[in-house]
Amino acid sequence: MNTKSTGTVRHIGDGERRVRLAVAHRLAPSVRADRAEDVARSLVALHGTDPATVYLAVGARLADASGTVADVERALYEDRTLVRMHGMRHTVFTFPAELAATVHASTGLAVAAKARAGLLKDMVGGSDGRLTPEWLAEVEASALAALERRGEATVTELTVDEPRLKEHFTYGRGRSYEAEHTVSSRLMRVLGVEGRVVRGRPLGSWTSTQFRWAVAPPHPELPVAEAQAELLRLWLGVCGPATEGDLKWWTGWKVTDVRKALAAVGAVAVSLDGGGTGYVSADQVDAPEGDLEPWAALLPGLDPTSMGWQERDWYCPPELRPALFDGSGNIGPTVWWGGRIVGGWSQGAGGEVVWRLLDASGGREAERAVAAEADRLSSWLGGTRVTPRFRTPLEKELASS
Repeated sequence: MNTKSTGTVRHIGDGERRVRLAVAHRLAPSVRADRAEDVARSLVALHGTDPATVYLAVGARLADASGTVADVERALYEDRTLVRMHGMRHTVFTFPAELAATVHASTGLAVAAKARAGLLKDMVGGSDGRLTPEWLAEVEASALAALERRGEATVTELTVDEPRLKEHFTYGRGRSYEAEHTVSSRLMRVLGVEGRVVRGRPLGSWTSTQFRWAVAPPHPELPVAEAQAELLRLWLGVCGPATEGDLKWWTGWKVTDVRKALAAVGAVAVSLDGGGTGYVSADQVDAPEGDLEPWAALLPGLDPTSMGWQERDWYCPPELRPALFDGSGNIGPTVWWGGRIVGGWSQGAGGEVVWRLLDASGGREAERAVAAEADRLSSWLGGTRVTPRFRTPLEKELASS
C-alpha cells in the first residue's frame, strides 16, 4: 500500500478505513481504554439520547468492562469530567467536560436562538397574551435560582419552588397537531440547548430515562469560527476520512461552515473507494502502521461508531439496513466483525445476550469472537435488562425469541 502522497491525491480504500476505525474508536482489544473519560475523549462525543447507550458504548471499549457502570457514574456525577448536554443536530450527547465551550459555541448558539424564539412565539400566542416575555424572564430567573439552591432537581421539584412553571399554553392552536404544553417542559429544553442547565443523575438505575437537572458548569464563550474549527479538527482525528456530506450531517452545520472549518484546520483531501472525496487531518494522511488483530464487538443502539457517518456503505452493507434501523434512521444494537457490521443483538427473556449474524462470511473465527464478546457483555450486565429507546426489527425479533 502506498502510505505517502507523491504529488497525487492519496487514496484511502474501505479496508484502510476499517483499520482506522478500529484503532481510533478503541474497538480492537489491543487498543481498549482504561477509563470512561479515555473513551469519551477518543470518540469526541457519546450519543446520550438513550441513557443506556453511554454505558454500553463505554463498556465495549474498556479493557476491563466489569466496572463500567460505576466508572461512568463517577465521571458524570462525582468528578464531573463528563457532561451530558445538547450538541450537534439538537441531540443530547455526553462530552468530556473540557469540550463544553467548544460544542456550545460551534453548534449550540444557532440552535438555541431558534429554540428560544420558538418558545416565546408559541407561549405568547398560545396563552392569548397572558404569558409574556417579561413573565417568562421572571419565572426563568426564579427557576434557575431554585436549581442552584438544590444542586440537582427534577422538574416536579422545581415547580414546588416556582409554581408558575406549571402554567400551560396551547401549541399549534387550530392545527391538526394542536397540543397543550407546559412552560416547564419547553423552558428546560431551551435552557439545555443554551448550555445553562445539564442533565444530572437519573431517577432510578443507570438505564432510566428520567433525569434530574443541574446548573451547567461555567465555561468561556468562544468565537464561533474558532470553535467550529476545533470541533471539526477533533472529529476528523477520530472519523477521518469523512466526506463533506458526513461532516454536514454529523455537525448539523451549513455546508459553507463545514468548508470554512476544513480550510481552517488544513484538512487534506483524499480519494475514496467508489469515487468520492474524503478529508483527513494533515497529520493522518499516512496509513496506520503495524498489523491489527481480528476483532469483534457488540455495540449498542445509537453507538457513536455506528452513527458516525452519513455515508455508511463501507461499514454497513445496504442490504442489512432494513433489519438494523428503525423508520426514522436510528440504528439498533449491532454486531461487528473486522470493521463491518455483520449482525445484531438483543437480550433474551432471562437477560442473556442473544445475537444473529446476517453476514456469515467471517466463518467460524467470527462466530467464536462474537460469542466471546456476547459472554463478556452478558457478564457485566449481570442480568440487567436494557431495552433500546428506538427499537429495530431484528432487535425486537431477537428479544422475543
